[in-house]
Formats: sequence, C-alpha cells, structure tokens
Amino acid sequence: MSLTKKLGAEFIGTFWLVLGGCGSAVLAAAFPDVGIGLMGVSFAFGLTVLTMAFAIGHISGCHLNPAVSFGLWSGGRFSANELGPYIAAQVVGGITGAAVLYLIASGQAGFDATASGFASNGFGEHSPGKYSLTAALTAEIVMTFMFLIIILGATDKRAPQGFAPIAIGLGLTLIHLISIPVTNTSVNPARSTATAIFQGDWALSQLWLFWLAPIIGAMLAGFVYRWFETEDIIEE
Repeated sequence: MSLTKKLGAEFIGTFWLVLGGCGSAVLAAAFPDVGIGLMGVSFAFGLTVLTMAFAIGHISGCHLNPAVSFGLWSGGRFSANELGPYIAAQVVGGITGAAVLYLIASGQAGFDATASGFASNGFGEHSPGKYSLTAALTAEIVMTFMFLIIILGATDKRAPQGFAPIAIGLGLTLIHLISIPVTNTSVNPARSTATAIFQGDWALSQLWLFWLAPIIGAMLAGFVYRWFETEDIIEE
C-alpha cells in the first residue's frame, strides 16, 4: 500500500474519531432528556476506533493517534520514516473533524466553544473532577500505556486472529470510563489538539501535557511489549 493511501486512511480515521467521539460529548452528552452521559461518550470513542479498525486497518494499520504511532515504533512494529507523515495526517484529520463538529454545534443558538470547553482535555480547574496536574499526568501515562499493551497484544501474530478491533475498541471504551472524570480522556495528542484549537483558551495552554504524557506511556508500552516477544532460553 502506498504511503499516500495510508495517510489518506489515517486522515479519514482520525476525522471520524474526533467527529464521533468528541461529537458525542459536544452534541449528545448534555442534551435535555436524552443525554448519553459518561458511559455513552465512552462507548462512542470505542466505537469510532472499532469501526475504523475494520474499515482501514488493512490499509494503514488504523493508528489514528500520534501516541499509537510512537508506541508501535518503539515496539518494533512501525518504521521511523513514516512517523512524521502519519502524525501530520492524524492531526490534520482531527482538526478537520473538529471543524465539522464546530460547524454543526454552531447551529444551536448561544453555542460558545470557549465557554463550553468543546470536549477539550484539561487538568486542575479544567479537569471535569478538578484533578491535579500530577493526577492528570499519571492517568494519561498509565492509560496510554495500557492502551498500547492492548493494541500490541491484540495484533500479535500469536493472538487469536480477527478480533483485534473489538479488543482495541473496548479497551478505549474502558479507558474513557476510568479517566473522563480526570482529564476528559485524551490518550491521543491529535484528538486533544483538534478540540483545543476551537476551545482557543485554556485548552491550548494545557495541551503540552496531552502530547507529553500519551507519548511517554505509549513508548514505554512498546519497549515493555518487546520483552514479551523475545524468545525464552530454557536451560536443560
């Protein structure tokens, strides 16, 4: 598959992740009488990854996330030469998804992306549960670490074949159920960047954490999973 086709798939996939996941939070979570709440938003994010993994996994690998690309690289599953192009496609796709979401949300009288937060990630006063910087950093590192362990394990050639999208989608759902109260759940720098641009205020000043922590967690997982892939030497 050509790099151009891979990047096109990553663009579409990340577009869908932001529009579907963040869209559920902005448009549906707080809707009177039928709001989907934390559980609904969590499942929306998981479903975006599950559906795209089946749709484009065979084209680009369905990373949809700079941290995933870094984690797969550190795990020996992805070329360093494609890191930059993949990340660029993911960020542009995410921003495009957020732009479409903003256009839709602006159709409601009184909508204000800055005041509403626009599903952005934050810590301290901008954490849904008012969790500290340390708590947010810890949550994002650990959750991304576990997300990459799930991805690397589910796509291992020794794992049951054909079920990886389900495991990965449900894994992301669980991660959101745990960490939405802490940071509104990032584990994805492209997703965080996309919404921060349209929030345009505090989300941009806190964006550094949602690049740093997911990449650290993902790369650690890649190095750890390499240990699981090494052959054991059994002495007679």
